[in-house]
Amino acid sequence: MIFVTVGTHEQPFNRLVEYMDNWASTHEEEVLIQTGFTTYVPKHCKYQKLFPQKKIYELNEQARVVITHGGPSCYIDVLRVNKIPIVVPRRHEYGEHIDNHQVEVGREFLKRNGNIILVEDIEKLGETLEHYDEITASMAKGFVPHNKVFSAELSKIVDKMFP
Repeated sequence: MIFVTVGTHEQPFNRLVEYMDNWASTHEEEVLIQTGFTTYVPKHCKYQKLFPQKKIYELNEQARVVITHGGPSCYIDVLRVNKIPIVVPRRHEYGEHIDNHQVEVGREFLKRNGNIILVEDIEKLGETLEHYDEITASMAKGFVPHNKVFSAELSKIVDKMFP
């Protein structure tokens, strides 16, 4: 099963939902979409407007692949269940968000961590799904929150200051 989430932002993300609905029409794998405030109604996928957060966690664990919009908390939740998310950022020019910060944050996260698949061109999403296992084979799974790294470094500093 492929799980797609567009988060809870109030602007529609029709581009991703419609793309995945069309993809599902020619593929046998089940696609479940959390559509949020999207106005496009899927014809070939199971969907629900919103899921409780607990259900999102369950779906992230159950899915073979999780595709998420560019909200960092969404893709970090996927990393926490040791999966590599496909991240499709919302774009301002399509009326999906107020600016392109999801693109910018996604690029920076990829640069720093290397364990998301950032798909900026929606037309490459099908190819990414087709080669998902190959793409992710050598990627580090999981996510270490920065606060753990920060705390460990701070402890070293404090230990040196107060032996």
